[in-house]
This record gives sequence, C-alpha cells and structure tokens, in this order.
Amino acid sequence: MISSNKVIVSAAVTGSVHIPSMSEYLPVTPEEIGQAAVEAAQAGAAIVHLHARYDDGRPSPEPETFARFLPRVAAETDAVINISTGGASSMTIEDRLAAATTFSPELASLNMGTMNFVFAGIADRITEYRFPWERDYVLASYSHPFTNTFDKIEYTLRELGEGNGTRFEFECYDIGHLYSLAHFVDRGLVQAPFLVQGVFGILGGIGADIENLDYMVQTADRLFGDDYTYSAFAAGRKQMEFTTRSAELGGHSRVGLEDNIFIGKGEKAVSSAQQVEKIIGTLRGLGKEIATPDEAREMLHLKGRAATNIPAP
Repeated sequence: MISSNKVIVSAAVTGSVHIPSMSEYLPVTPEEIGQAAVEAAQAGAAIVHLHARYDDGRPSPEPETFARFLPRVAAETDAVINISTGGASSMTIEDRLAAATTFSPELASLNMGTMNFVFAGIADRITEYRFPWERDYVLASYSHPFTNTFDKIEYTLRELGEGNGTRFEFECYDIGHLYSLAHFVDRGLVQAPFLVQGVFGILGGIGADIENLDYMVQTADRLFGDDYTYSAFAAGRKQMEFTTRSAELGGHSRVGLEDNIFIGKGEKAVSSAQQVEKIIGTLRGLGKEIATPDEAREMLHLKGRAATNIPAP
C-alpha cells in the first residue's frame, strides 16, 4: 500500500440503499443532495461520492437529475466529485454509466463483481413509509443480485477510464474482488496508483469484523504492493471503527449517510457533514493530517476539475 500520514476523507452523502423513511435527514431531492455535498466539503471532505435521486427519493441514473446539483457542488467547493456507477440493481450498465460518461468526472466508483447485495431487512424496521415505492424496493434486494460481470467491468474501464480519463474508486466487497481487480491490473486496464475501497458489513459481502479489514489489506499488499492506496468503511454501526482503522493502517477514510444514518448509538446523524467533522476530529487525535482536495488529486493522479464536463451553474 502507498501509506500516508495525510488522510483523504470521502463523504458519501445519500447512496441508493437507504430509503427516505429511515431518516428525516437523508438527502432525498437533487437540491438536498447538492446541499449535503457542499456542507460535507465545507466540513473537510476532499471527495464527495455522489448518487442521484428523483424528487420522491428513488435512485436515478439520469444525467438530467445529476445536472440539478453537480454545477452547484462544483461552483461552491473545490472537492473532487466522484460519480457512482453503482446505482440500483434494476439499472442496466448503460444506465449506471450515463451520468459519469456525460460529465466525465475526475473519479467514479466501480464495483468489482456481481454479488448478493441484500438490504431487505430494512422492511422489518419500518412501520410507516413516506413513499409507496420504498417497501417493494428494499424487499427486491433479497431476490435480485447486483450484476457487474467481467464484461461490464471491462466496458466501464474502457468507456469511462480510457475514453474519459476518469480514475476509479474500486469498491471491493469481498476478498475475491481484490483478485478480480488484479486480473484487470495484470491486463493493463488499471494503472497505478489506484484506489481500493474496502466495503464491509453488506449482507452478501465480507462481514464487519475488524480482522477482515486487516486481512483485506494484507491480501491487497500481496497482490498490488506499492501500486495502490486504500480506504475502508463498514455499513452501519461499525462505520467509524472501520474507517478509523483504515487510517491507522496508512490508508484513507470514508463516511456519510449512504453508509450509516447514525452518529452514535441510537442518535441519528443530522448530516454527512456531522460525520465528516467527527472522523476528522478522531484522525487529528491520532496525529493524522487531513488531505485537501488538491492534495487528494495529486495522491490519486486525477486529471483535475478543469478536464471534466461538469457545467457551470
């Protein structure tokens, strides 16, 4: 791993798993997503990881939806804009790449495999729904896997990476995803230095046991040596424990309401910015420095904001 005392903090402000009925603080509309991203950047996040939603909170792949908040984020912050290519399991690969290929961001997420990505248990905890689509949406995850086959991964690397100069946050939900990534590295489709994002605690992926994080880093070290840098988080209550441990190992940190709607036991986070402030306080207590957006660009070899297609407001 490329180890650093400067920690890149990423903020994932809404995602496509949590539904509006889970928290009144979850950004739902495009305008709310834009506001949440600006606040997270102002709190110290060098990267904002962005999904889009329609006005009723349904995940949206449409560039037109992203266009309702991306210009504001670009105008009001210098944060690295990271556009998700994950979206929802119902989306085609063309859907999932539509916004990223339109706006050609500096960074985009890329899930490294097909997997069971189950969050149906949310339905057991919700008694009243804000929107009629929510219950069926979460229950569908029990029977509909997230599909990202090798041909889809290669298509993304070529279309978005080679075609647009976008680099990737390689999301690895299990040890096998590291070996999948190694396959594309060996074929020359992934260039160093690259960012591996370890994701723990998703039902269908690797569990949120802290020993698993250490093992994933050890495995990545064997596969990639000094060609990669690392970040990690756990979905849910172990969010802060995992992202702190990632930094202790010389890697980076990700927080945000996409990953966890709480700030403490039984206390909902009022924003992703609140979580950014908390992790930055923890990291500084460990003697770590917080990377600025431009330092993150240099560390990740990004092409720079000027080379994107994100329009002015």
